[in-house]
Amino acid sequence: MQVAGTRFGSGVKRRVGRVAEKGRARDDRRVGWLFLAPVILGFLVFYAYPTVRGVWYSLTDYSLLNDPSYVGADNYEHLIDDAQFWNALKVTGYYVVVNIASQTVLALGLATLMHRLTRSVVLRAGLLVPWLVPNVTVGLLWAWLLDPDLGFVNHLLGSAGLDTTLSFNSPAWAMPLVALVNSWAYTGYTSLLLYAGMLQIPEHLYESASIDGAGELRKFRSITLPLLRPILALVLVVSMIGSFQIFDTVAVVYGGKAPIPETRVIYYYIYQQAFTYFHMGYAAAVAMVLVVILGLLTALQMRMLRASRSDLG
Repeated sequence: MQVAGTRFGSGVKRRVGRVAEKGRARDDRRVGWLFLAPVILGFLVFYAYPTVRGVWYSLTDYSLLNDPSYVGADNYEHLIDDAQFWNALKVTGYYVVVNIASQTVLALGLATLMHRLTRSVVLRAGLLVPWLVPNVTVGLLWAWLLDPDLGFVNHLLGSAGLDTTLSFNSPAWAMPLVALVNSWAYTGYTSLLLYAGMLQIPEHLYESASIDGAGELRKFRSITLPLLRPILALVLVVSMIGSFQIFDTVAVVYGGKAPIPETRVIYYYIYQQAFTYFHMGYAAAVAMVLVVILGLLTALQMRMLRASRSDLG
């Protein structure tokens, strides 16, 4: 009887314990959803709802001056034959390539120097200064420095007997200069992201490579780059999305004047269509096409770089 009673009592305790565990699990889920609620609400209000309205406006002839009326795929059909749209997309693609290439190479170099030579807090803080300056200020600053008549840069070039046509009004130099200005502003921040990723690489791997006689270049190629791949993929994706959104530098540099065709990026083209010509429906269609392009390029980058896998595991 004592054994049966003991078994009965232990069975009751196990059932009570399971019920208590289920109750705690339900409470944890409620708390989790409670913490997620503000984020979900913000996503619905500031992302999902505007996206749905943007899709609707892209199918209308909305112009801010009249109520939108449904026109189907007319905006998208017009977009296919729009030479200015394709030129803006080509200019933006050129900017993205130049900006990401220069920014990533410089950031990798700076991050490697900080990781292998010095870990000075002062140096890291100094690298963030250009990133902290507002883009409007950066544009105004470089517009003055590169002014063809009064600019300090062209003054130095003239003093050295070189060509002084380096300005934003030059069709040959305009877009490379815009890309390099933004690289100057964001390279420090990007290098700190890569530096943080390098700190996660075990130090004993570098020590073992040194014992085997590997130099710094071999360590960088065989250890740093492969193990930095997930962070590098994140940086490239974020840089690509941010590069496609270039607008403020172009708008500020040309001071309200229409930029030359070599610098009319896709965001500026959308702005012109929406707020200069009041073609809101057509601007929404261009924006939707840009969303699709960014989604495809992001998925392609993540797949090619195997961003979800890490060799550290």
